[in-house]
Amino acid sequence: MEERRGNIKAENEMNINMQEEQSTFDWRGRPSNPNKHGGFQAASFVLGLQAFEIMAIAAVGNNLITYVINEMHFSLSNSANIVTNFVGTIFLLALLGGYLSDSFLGSFWTMLIFGFVELSGLILLSVQAHVPQLKPPKCNVVTDGEKCEEAKGVKGLIFFVALYLVALGSGCVKPNMISHGADQFNIQTKKLSTYFNAAYFAFSVGELIALTLLIWIQTHAGMYVGFGLSAAAMAMGLITLVSGTLYYRNKPPQGSIFTPVAQVLVAAILKRKQICPSNPNSNCSMHQTQRFRFLDKACIKNEYGNNRRKESPWRLCSVSQVEKVKILIAVIPIFGCTIVFNTILAQLQTFSVQQGSAMDTQLPNSFHIPPASLQSIPYIMLIFILPLYHKFFVPFATNITGHESGISPLQRIGSGLFLATFSMISAALLEKKRRESALHSGKTISIFWITPQFLIFGLSEMLTAVGLIEFFYKQSLNGMQAFFTAITYCSYSFGFYLSSVLVSLVNKITSASSNAGGWLSYNDLNKNRLDLFYWLLAVLSFLNFLNYLFWARWHSHHSSPPPQPTALSKDGGYENIP
Repeated sequence: MEERRGNIKAENEMNINMQEEQSTFDWRGRPSNPNKHGGFQAASFVLGLQAFEIMAIAAVGNNLITYVINEMHFSLSNSANIVTNFVGTIFLLALLGGYLSDSFLGSFWTMLIFGFVELSGLILLSVQAHVPQLKPPKCNVVTDGEKCEEAKGVKGLIFFVALYLVALGSGCVKPNMISHGADQFNIQTKKLSTYFNAAYFAFSVGELIALTLLIWIQTHAGMYVGFGLSAAAMAMGLITLVSGTLYYRNKPPQGSIFTPVAQVLVAAILKRKQICPSNPNSNCSMHQTQRFRFLDKACIKNEYGNNRRKESPWRLCSVSQVEKVKILIAVIPIFGCTIVFNTILAQLQTFSVQQGSAMDTQLPNSFHIPPASLQSIPYIMLIFILPLYHKFFVPFATNITGHESGISPLQRIGSGLFLATFSMISAALLEKKRRESALHSGKTISIFWITPQFLIFGLSEMLTAVGLIEFFYKQSLNGMQAFFTAITYCSYSFGFYLSSVLVSLVNKITSASSNAGGWLSYNDLNKNRLDLFYWLLAVLSFLNFLNYLFWARWHSHHSSPPPQPTALSKDGGYENIP
């Protein structure tokens, strides 16, 4: 019996792979040829775009707070919120990119169109940073304080238009880079897991170059040069994308991806008083997954005497439609558990950069580390760890667990969420030490003390980010891969927005309870209590990890297929296998 089930599983996987081959096309709209299209050769061009695109956006986003404070003259808390809102909007707009791709444009055209939108925003940022008339008058915000003029009117408008052109372009490009690269492989192949690790490696390389070379150039040659280089990197990414046109296998858009979801919900509500029959010929089959059984009523066939009327698709849905909606609902708790994780990431791109600015950045030979380059620390580590992870850990873990990726995506996510707590504990301990040294002994400690919090979070992000993308992509929602990948980026968005809310809320509460001002009220970190804010995040992170354990176990239990092996019948329902 077990051997028969194994043969059935292998046959089903082969059928899925054959269906994927038949449903993909080359650039001329002809069925793709597995000997010419797809595979790592095609995916390498997408990986090139990913490296260049993240290089461009990271050089802007990770040093943006310095530009907003020093040249746009916004306060520290407002600047932190501008940065987190900008990054949050990028990831929120990923949903738009995923929807347009799966429904109307396809991944390739979505990347190409919105890649040029992102490029235009980067060019406009560079022009504004270069032309003095488009910026507020020069001023030292630390010494002159309130005398500095904020960017308002036309100057503010140009800045925010440029910034959100970049956000719109990058947001729509991001999910399609991952999904288009993954589309070059069959979903049941082990190469897909290898690709996700390769994608994160390309991401790490792009981040590393941005956080070292490009930010060093921004610091020493001017922000306009740095923004110009970001535009050049994005242009190179688009050239790389177009260069692989002949090798891609493309999945065509499916029409509106929300309509089938809405049809299931409407049909289930209209038939809410009916009972699913046990008749194996019914569309509502016993062999559907056991979660959210109320949705199964959407596929009950109504019979009228000896005749069957053809029901509206808003009253009768297929089993596959219902299962798609079940999957969509089931992943929401997993998605929600990564929001606090990304709130921690927001601190490393804002307050931790300011921490580094208040430390001794000098190295031997009078070389100074730009504070924004601190975020390169985890990516230096990851460039070495990722190949070792894939080469040694995955085979070792596979021998123990039997899982083709070593550990399951859910286990990988959980490991990353657990480590994130220790990143905030490290950050809180460091800030307490830095602040006490500055206030009590007048000493500025070395910037190397900040390394542990970045290293821990880097390892945490490698586990969580790759695990999350792999988990969402493998949910078997044909025609919704780009949108599901976009959901993972939406987690970043909510995390950064939550960061803005927490900063404002903590400031309001602590200001009301103390005459000395809020924890994060001042531009001078020595007057703030950033260490207490980090402790708050550490507690939230650990509680979030416990919450994740509950939902991960729930998902694993309720997503298990029914015990009887099943196969698709000719009419789209299910039938028993004897």
